[in-house]
Amino acid sequence: MHMSDALLSPEIGVSFCAATAGVIAFSSYKLKINTEDKLVPLMGVLGAFVFAMQMINFTIPFTGSSGHFVGGLLLSILLGPYAGVITIASVLLVQALFFADGGILALGANIWNMGVYSCFIAYPIYKLIAHSSNSSKRLFFAAVTASVIGLQAGAISVVLQTCLSGRTELPFGAFTLFMLPIHLGIGIVEGAVTAGIISFVKRERPELLTFSHHSASSYSFKKIAITFLMTAFIIGGVVSWFASKDPDGLQWSISKITGKTELPTVINSKLHTFTKELQEKKTAILPDYNIETQKNDTSKPNQENSGKWFSTGKSLSGIVGSLMVLALCVALSFGISAVRKRH
Repeated sequence: MHMSDALLSPEIGVSFCAATAGVIAFSSYKLKINTEDKLVPLMGVLGAFVFAMQMINFTIPFTGSSGHFVGGLLLSILLGPYAGVITIASVLLVQALFFADGGILALGANIWNMGVYSCFIAYPIYKLIAHSSNSSKRLFFAAVTASVIGLQAGAISVVLQTCLSGRTELPFGAFTLFMLPIHLGIGIVEGAVTAGIISFVKRERPELLTFSHHSASSYSFKKIAITFLMTAFIIGGVVSWFASKDPDGLQWSISKITGKTELPTVINSKLHTFTKELQEKKTAILPDYNIETQKNDTSKPNQENSGKWFSTGKSLSGIVGSLMVLALCVALSFGISAVRKRH
């Protein structure tokens, strides 16, 4: 669901950047008032885990499309919605700047669609359904229901943002007709995966599931934090090789209407030019999670050489990206913690 800058007008892009900045500022304020120091390493570790998970596109059967884990709901369940939205925002920021996954102008819209809805709409629904139940079936139903609603909200938001941006090639009715069903399938898979991870945490460290409601100062989450971090490196470094190459739900929906997975910029503005050049020439070190500079290497047959650099690029991206998110989340959470202590 990562939108490119080309789908948004400058006005819509800037508006959602401002709205998202407001949500993050409010969330930082709430964390400053009532958070625990244990949150510091957990935000980083879970952010790295979600980054790695988002690299694994899975095929949606019978569609020719794929989807990927979003992670906003999982982060909210384990960290609370305020830390959750800051963590998912950190993931999306790293993806946009260093891997050209989603546009810089579209960053606010992407955080809104994948983070705000998951943390502030899907998570309350999960809490309402799951309540304090220990039933695995009820937790599974809560996770799937909440995930589906969160992703459906994000999908319809993408449609509205493109329509408000003047993308006449993507009429509201037709775009909605493709976006909602494909993201229904993605939401079901995301909910099932979230339920599985929550079941693991419930078995290993049940205190973490009440972290946002009770003091956790006497608990050590070192073991489970290491487990999540090692899993992130394994997923990003190895499992990512086997991710589906089918277009994601957004690209698939666009292609069904226009015949192309990508569209030219809606308005060739100075802002679009600036963000495109910034991303392509300055910040994106591994665009599309690949080693771009090796494309013209002819020392070996093209197919073998391409596969080699694809695997290397994926592994490097998964490990480096996870470390970047880990460092960014830890820095942000330490900063919030330091401000809290001064007051």
